[in-house]
Amino acid sequence: MTGRMRYLEEPEQVRAALSPLRRQLLGLLQEPASASQLAQTLDLPRQRVNYHLKELEKAGLIELAEERQRRGFVERLFQATSAAIVVDPSVMTTGEERTFTRLHDQYAAEHLVETAAATVREVARMQGKAADAGQRLLTFTLEAEVRFAEPSDLHRFTDALTAAVRRTVEDFDAEGGRPYRLIAGGFPRPARNSEGASS
Repeated sequence: MTGRMRYLEEPEQVRAALSPLRRQLLGLLQEPASASQLAQTLDLPRQRVNYHLKELEKAGLIELAEERQRRGFVERLFQATSAAIVVDPSVMTTGEERTFTRLHDQYAAEHLVETAAATVREVARMQGKAADAGQRLLTFTLEAEVRFAEPSDLHRFTDALTAAVRRTVEDFDAEGGRPYRLIAGGFPRPARNSEGASS
C-alpha cells in the first residue's frame, strides 16, 4: 500500500470507486485477497467480482500484490493502493454550481462550501505526498460551539473573531516562516436524533 490516503480528482476514478460493491471490495482489499476469496466472502459469482476488480485496477485503486500457483493455475491477489479515499468535492459539483460558488460572500453558504472543498483538496494532496515520503503533515484543527441569542449576534461575533484572529496573526507572523492557511467558518449545528447522530 503506497499511502494512507488517496485523493481522487478525476471523474473516471470517482465513478469507478462509487459503486457500493466496489467500495466493499476496496474495504476488503485492505488485506491482499483473490477474486475467489472475495466472491466467497461476499457470496457473489467470481466472474462478477473479477469484472469489478478489473475496473478498480484500471482506475489505479487496487494493485497486484501477489501471484501464486494453485491447483494448476495462477491465482492473483490484489490489494487496495490506499487505506482511505478522499473525493475532490468539485468533481461532485455541476458547472453551474461551480460558477455560482465563485460569488464570494462572507455570509454565503456557497462560499463556506467552496472554501471547505478547497481545504479538502489541498490538505488531502499534501497528506498523500507526506505519507509517500514517510513524513507527518503538521496541521491543527479548532472546533467550538456557540449559541447566539439573536441573529444579529452572528455579525457581532464574526467582527469580534476577525479582530481577535488579526491580533493573533500579527503576534505570530514571522517573515520567512512557513505560511499556514487559517480558516474559520460557522454554520447551524444539525439537529441530532435520540442516538446523538445528525439528522
